[in-house]
Amino acid sequence: MSTAESRMTFFRQSGWMVVANTLCGVFMAAVHPFASMMPPAEYSVFFTLLRLFTLLAIPAAGLQTIFAQQTAAAVTEAQQRELAGAARAILTGTFLIWLGVVGIVALLQNQLVMTLQISNPMALWITILVVLAALWLPVMQGLLQGGQNFLWLGWSMILNGFGRFAGVALIVWLWHGFAAGAMTGALSGVLAALLAGAWPCWRILRAPGTPLVWRRWLSRAVPLTLGVGASLFIMCADMLVVQSNFSSEITPFYAAGAMIGVALVTFTTPLAAVMFPKIVRSLARSEKTDALVLAMGTTVLLAGLAAVGCTLFPELPLRIMFFKNPDYLKAAPLVPWFMWCMVPLTLANVLVGNLLARAQFAAVPWLVAVAAGYGVTLSVFVHSAQAMEPFRAFRTVVQILGLFGLLLLAVAAWFTWREKERIKGQMEERI
Repeated sequence: MSTAESRMTFFRQSGWMVVANTLCGVFMAAVHPFASMMPPAEYSVFFTLLRLFTLLAIPAAGLQTIFAQQTAAAVTEAQQRELAGAARAILTGTFLIWLGVVGIVALLQNQLVMTLQISNPMALWITILVVLAALWLPVMQGLLQGGQNFLWLGWSMILNGFGRFAGVALIVWLWHGFAAGAMTGALSGVLAALLAGAWPCWRILRAPGTPLVWRRWLSRAVPLTLGVGASLFIMCADMLVVQSNFSSEITPFYAAGAMIGVALVTFTTPLAAVMFPKIVRSLARSEKTDALVLAMGTTVLLAGLAAVGCTLFPELPLRIMFFKNPDYLKAAPLVPWFMWCMVPLTLANVLVGNLLARAQFAAVPWLVAVAAGYGVTLSVFVHSAQAMEPFRAFRTVVQILGLFGLLLLAVAAWFTWREKERIKGQMEERI
């Protein structure tokens, strides 16, 4: 394939993934006007449970990356048999891990309900059910991503958003459900996406497979999961800290601003998703690819435009998202901070994806160290933040997020540059 054809394929596939991700994002965003019809305290609990769900599903995010890499690299029959065996083994293994999570949550239920200010424990248990579906979904989406079956991957994403929107709208609007009902809507979305992803993957799941060599598989799985998990932790931990340490009367305004910031990361994620298997496949075939340059350049453009737009018109996304409840416009001062502080994280995601696709795992301990530092800093800060004016405290939390997003970007950029210098040195030695 020529360079021009390769670029056209990249932009065509990226275009479809951006469309699919945008539709998914629009449907998921449309959830919030309905969800905001709940009492503000219940809406804050709902948003916090969504972030908790994301954190509990960090291993799942790693699974998608792992299977995307393994599928893209499966160019021989032996590798394809290994892939089929791995998929079935991991589906079984994640179910057993989920049962362990159920046991832990059962023991800590009262403490979790009190800490997160949950009025109905059923909301917590529905979240746990969502986690199970979310542990299986990335296996299917990883198989689709690695096989560059972006058509079905896109439809799986769209159905995830539409299912959540339809479920939440029906339950909250028609039956006046609270956080438990809204999480049931989220469950319906994940189940719809799971079914849509499993259908085109059925051939792989039923194919003859070889027993999974756990030690070799985990040697790839652990660094991939930790690498992806570092950025997810930085994106989600702030809401859990705020919900656990501030009054339920003010946390909804932080949740509203955070939702706008998270949307930026979500909107640009497809570019890295398209890039990842192309880099893996090019390495397996000893081919060159400019997927990283294309993904990075497009992410800079999209993230920059979104941040500038939300800086000039900070109330606009809130008016769109919360037209049923104009009280959320109070979150407008937080929107520019969230957008600019999320930009480094969006760029870091692209570079981290490139490093993981190339199996450059030396960066992973440093990425984890940044995430751990972020968690410690947040924990130390919130103890003194409760005496501050709430919106000043919220702004500081966002600034801490932005600082560690920059650190994550710096680490990813350093290892990317170091790898390029290493490859350049090898080429010079051959000459």
